[in-house]
Amino acid sequence: MLNTSRRRLLAVVAAVFAVVAIGAPSALAEQTTPVHETGNPINDQGSSYHYRTYIRSITPHVHGLSVEVLEFADRLLLRNNTGKVVTIYGYEGEPYARVQPGGTVEQNVDSPAYYLNTNFYGIATVPSSASASAAPRWETTDRAGQFEWHDHRIHWMSPTTPPAVKNTGVKTKIFDWTVPISVGAQRGAIRGELFWVPDSSSAPVGAYVALAVIILASLGLVFYVRTRRRRGDGGDGPDSPDVGTPKEAW
Repeated sequence: MLNTSRRRLLAVVAAVFAVVAIGAPSALAEQTTPVHETGNPINDQGSSYHYRTYIRSITPHVHGLSVEVLEFADRLLLRNNTGKVVTIYGYEGEPYARVQPGGTVEQNVDSPAYYLNTNFYGIATVPSSASASAAPRWETTDRAGQFEWHDHRIHWMSPTTPPAVKNTGVKTKIFDWTVPISVGAQRGAIRGELFWVPDSSSAPVGAYVALAVIILASLGLVFYVRTRRRRGDGGDGPDSPDVGTPKEAW
């Protein structure tokens, strides 16, 4: 029969293999299937898998205003807790959407952006009634105090690789972007950068394998050292002189 130390060692080894077996497929899944970083990197109209857009600044600097990127480089989410009206402007400078202090979210259905933002590449029919010079016609779309929208200014508007990317295996800046906004009467903007990022789908699995090797090697060393010590003390069999005396616990 195995002694207590060996049984514990085998149990730990089995646990390590279980963690690796569960974690490695999960790591692969995170790279090969749509994931919500806060969402799905591949939507039904285009892909932002190889792109990352980062917010660098938000003006005016007002407490209670926050903006984050969803799906790597696909959408923006603005939350308004400023106590003022926050307005987002479209591609021709027209009022596109606004979030009221009480949480009501409105969109200007006569803004060209209202229609262009329904498609990843802006392929949409804009009615003649919608123009940057038309008076805003607001329609309530939510009352959550936040507005989520697809904005063409923050992503690459083509399925082809950007000319700036000379080596697809290297992270590369594509462009700077700006989305104009206002908080009350103060005009400002959300500013950021768009990057191309290489495919690194094999990295997580390699990390799990390396971790497993390190853990197993460490356990093997511990087992070897303890075995040598026992042999030096006369062993741990039934005829050893220290039978019935307490052993070191681990």
